[in-house]
Amino acid sequence: MAQSALTEDNSDTDAPEFGELDGIVGFHIRLAHGAVYRHFTETFAALGLTQKQVSVLWLIGSNPAVSQIELGSRLRMDRATTMTIVNRLQERGYLRREKSSSDGRKQSLHLTDDGEEALEQAKRCIEEHEAWLKSRFTSDEVEKLVEMLSRIHE
Repeated sequence: MAQSALTEDNSDTDAPEFGELDGIVGFHIRLAHGAVYRHFTETFAALGLTQKQVSVLWLIGSNPAVSQIELGSRLRMDRATTMTIVNRLQERGYLRREKSSSDGRKQSLHLTDDGEEALEQAKRCIEEHEAWLKSRFTSDEVEKLVEMLSRIHE
């Protein structure tokens, strides 16, 4: 009888019990990040691009001739990570490096025609992904959420 009551109690709860973890903000941020990352990965599967690669393409597209150092700094990535991503995107024919016209020690980054097309496809995927994410909130909540999350990463 006790087994039956326990089964009934468990079947009535749709959400898992987190116990003390339920009050841990970082825990919920991690769960939310996981859900957003999974959806992003599914949305971008056909393009074969990662979140960081899309961010790099987007930043270069918005800032032609940005230096590799500035790119890494803006995206808060170390030099090795930035170089690896830039190398991969260059190997795919999405960007090219040129010597900076203002400082010969720096390399400026530019999208190729294929890179522009990949960025346009990525922007369409971002629109789909953002619609999925924002559908969970009112427009006021989205604005507030962005503001609150900015406090963490700024």
